[in-house]
Amino acid sequence: MATTVGQRLAALRAEHDLTLATLSEMTGISKSTLSRLETDQRKPTLELLLPLSRTYQVSLDDLVGAPEVGDPRVVMKPRELDHGRVGIPLTRSIGPLQAWKMIIKDPVLHEPRVHEGYEWFYVLSGRIRLRLGDKEVVLRAGEVAEFDCRQPHALSSADGNPAEIISLFGKQGERIHTRAAPPNRS
Repeated sequence: MATTVGQRLAALRAEHDLTLATLSEMTGISKSTLSRLETDQRKPTLELLLPLSRTYQVSLDDLVGAPEVGDPRVVMKPRELDHGRVGIPLTRSIGPLQAWKMIIKDPVLHEPRVHEGYEWFYVLSGRIRLRLGDKEVVLRAGEVAEFDCRQPHALSSADGNPAEIISLFGKQGERIHTRAAPPNRS
């Protein structure tokens, strides 16, 4: 398989059984320029590669041997969690910091949990009830909570309607630092 642009161009011309003169007529590029391109003595420019790409009916990526680019989308499947919650992982692999989108429907505040780690979550929509130790707070869309998961904690929908959050969870000692002005409550 050809490795340089010039080698690919020479191979394509041979595949199409074209002479330099015929290719020159088809593309409007001089024979000497075509020859220098095929022998890698001239840098291929977009101005030269476009007519060659059209003539050979190959993409520019194929013409220059561009590496294949994988699909950049992170496609993660929703997971049914306990108490009617749905979790959608937003990170590809388990690492020191994990991101999740959570949909919380259950209005019942279940038994608080304790585990290692530190959590930060942002309420996208709806209202979330957070019990943290012996305190309880309701967060609305646009509000953020941050806490040490060694404190007993539980989440539920504050009003029985689905609520969505983005949750960042890190190992113990890692904290997410954000600063925002408190909402103007009139």
